[in-house]
Amino acid sequence: MTRNVDYYFTPQSPWTYLGHARFAALAKAAGAAVRVRPIDLGAVYPVSGGLPLGKRAPQRQAYRLADLARFSRHLDIPLNPTPKFFPVAGDDAAKLIIAVDLHDGCEAAMKLCGAVFASVWVQERNIADPKVLDALAAECGLAAKRIEQSQSQTVQERYEDYTQQAIDAKVFGAPSYVIDGEIFWGQDRLDFVARALNAH
Repeated sequence: MTRNVDYYFTPQSPWTYLGHARFAALAKAAGAAVRVRPIDLGAVYPVSGGLPLGKRAPQRQAYRLADLARFSRHLDIPLNPTPKFFPVAGDDAAKLIIAVDLHDGCEAAMKLCGAVFASVWVQERNIADPKVLDALAAECGLAAKRIEQSQSQTVQERYEDYTQQAIDAKVFGAPSYVIDGEIFWGQDRLDFVARALNAH
């Protein structure tokens, strides 16, 4: 039986970026089906009690930067902890990922996710800029009309629905991987995700 993983994230999350390639590889190795679920954490936080980065205590913000650098070194994944375009709105990028998932399938959406994440945390590109999203879609070999389709009512409703699904599943941060109702929060929980997917 194919196991499903609901993959909840925001396009501007550095932790999602750090775990993305490993998650994609382990899901594929386990024969699991990934359900790509970009969400609006701005709508989740009021329910979960979370705070946007800028409103967190200074010591939490400082630790986050240290931990990002630590994980970047440990995983040997390039990352600029303070990129030029961050904080950045992720809604349009999220909706583009949803449109690609709808029209091109999960594999294409996962490839675009990787490109979007790297554009923020390595290439210092502004994912809130439509021209950047155009370029990312082209670089991933996607049809130009995906940008237009990403602004459709259908995609907007799906974005809102995914966000509500996250709230209903008790998700409170990104990335979160949900398997049979069990939440695994953070790229540092991927070992547990692998175990859950490979359990018989």
